[in-house]
Amino acid sequence: MNCSIEQCAPLTETERWNQTDWSSVHRTVGSLQARIVKAVKANKLGKVKSLQWLLTHSYAAKLLAVKQVTESSGGKTPGIDGERWNTSARKWNALQHLRQQGYQSRPLRRVYIPKANGKKRPLGIPTLKDRAMQALHRLALEPIAETTGDGHSFGFRRERNCADAIEQCFKVLCRKDSACWVLDADIEGCFDHINHDWMLKHLPLDKKMLSTWLGAGFIDKGKLFPTVEGTPQGGVISPTLMNLVLDGLEAVIDQAAGVNREKQNWKNPNKVTVIRYADDVVVTATSKAMLEDTLLPIIEAFLAERGLRLSPTKTRIQHIDEGFDFLGQNIRKYQNKLLIKPSKASQKRVLERAREIILKKSAIKTSTLIYRLNQLLQGWGNYHRHSVAKEIFASIDHSIWRYLWTWCKKRHPKQTRRWIRKKYFKSVGNSHWEFSAISEKGKPLRLVKLKEIPIIRHPKVNVAANPYDPEQEMYFEARRDRFMHHYRKKTLVKLWDVQRGQCQHCGEVIKPKTKWSTHRITPLYKGGKSIWSNLVLVHADCHEAIHYG
Repeated sequence: MNCSIEQCAPLTETERWNQTDWSSVHRTVGSLQARIVKAVKANKLGKVKSLQWLLTHSYAAKLLAVKQVTESSGGKTPGIDGERWNTSARKWNALQHLRQQGYQSRPLRRVYIPKANGKKRPLGIPTLKDRAMQALHRLALEPIAETTGDGHSFGFRRERNCADAIEQCFKVLCRKDSACWVLDADIEGCFDHINHDWMLKHLPLDKKMLSTWLGAGFIDKGKLFPTVEGTPQGGVISPTLMNLVLDGLEAVIDQAAGVNREKQNWKNPNKVTVIRYADDVVVTATSKAMLEDTLLPIIEAFLAERGLRLSPTKTRIQHIDEGFDFLGQNIRKYQNKLLIKPSKASQKRVLERAREIILKKSAIKTSTLIYRLNQLLQGWGNYHRHSVAKEIFASIDHSIWRYLWTWCKKRHPKQTRRWIRKKYFKSVGNSHWEFSAISEKGKPLRLVKLKEIPIIRHPKVNVAANPYDPEQEMYFEARRDRFMHHYRKKTLVKLWDVQRGQCQHCGEVIKPKTKWSTHRITPLYKGGKSIWSNLVLVHADCHEAIHYG
């Protein structure tokens, strides 16, 4: 051999992990997931099961599972064993032990996080190995859940979010002849009380793996407690299991209301609609009696079969003129006009958080204070930017200004108002009271103003769209184009510059009035992301030619 010792040396664990071709991994996993979707749509249950086995035993899926677990927000939090996969070598070594043979789930570490009502929510933190095994089987389960799930279920689902659920509420309640009565329900302890026997009997998942996760138990204050019901909050696969358990609620309610949506000219005289986000359920109807006497018992019976029940304190039947809160928004009609605004509870929480950041840390650097406030305000504002929120945004801006003025006076009790204003509040354009500072990198930094966030109508996702289905790829690309118009104009400019204004497919110029699209080099169903390096600008007809030949 004519190679040096360095050339012939075997790769280390770190090098093996760092040199992984992740695009190939995503393509492999995405292709298997697409085949699962196709088999589910064809009702080939045996084929589905075999493809699931193939996916959960594939090397690519194991790589992706470890990557997802370690790169998630909770990837640095250990389980009861204290083990952390915080290096490339540890990730690679963990990959080699990700086998089903001889696998037994460890008990969960119980922690408690505060809730908005003052109570504490129990969370179960699995070990990293258990999380990786759950993530691996979730890869095989999610394509099924997305294909068979309820159309108006929006929680913990890919390419769906709270804004889609709120927009659906607007769609079914905005007209003058829309349903005027609303059942706003919450499933009590949804994760904690799901019946194990029901899950083992009905869920399309390896029974041995599911049973070991459900019966793992948890350790609280050094004591082991068995689990006889529920799926733990904090488990990677738990949200998907919860959605599968609750899927079918929409069909049961439609049947009770005499609605058959599969017919071509189906009718819904009682205006019955179900909107669900995780364990929060909204049901609409034209009469209170319909909700109270017909639909509510149906829902309770559906949940009881699965070991669940509605929360008596959080379940209400209200007229739309009185309004109701759903996912941080208040939905109410004012003189037959439906308006969706940030709820008072949501406003209170953001102001309390801002007050805590400002007034409890008087010695904090101004730049650090602005950075933390901007994180809070930008996130809250972006969440509510699809609602009627301009006046509320301005009100919160004013309240935060008062908190900041108090903070300034507290820091400099002997200085004049003019001195304080000159030090902390600058003039930017026509605005003369901009709370500003200089960052550590020497760049000007100013406080975000909520009233400057544009109000944009959210385009609701198609209820039949499936992100794991290759046939739906063009729909999701068009949907992302629409979002890009509003939020990511810099990306478009960058693509235009890189391609010199030419279509990547045909080479012709893309003119301003020409219909254009963005095409993902690696498709969504194969793990492709909406980052500029994975996007190209093409003509709309060229886009169709790429997908359909």
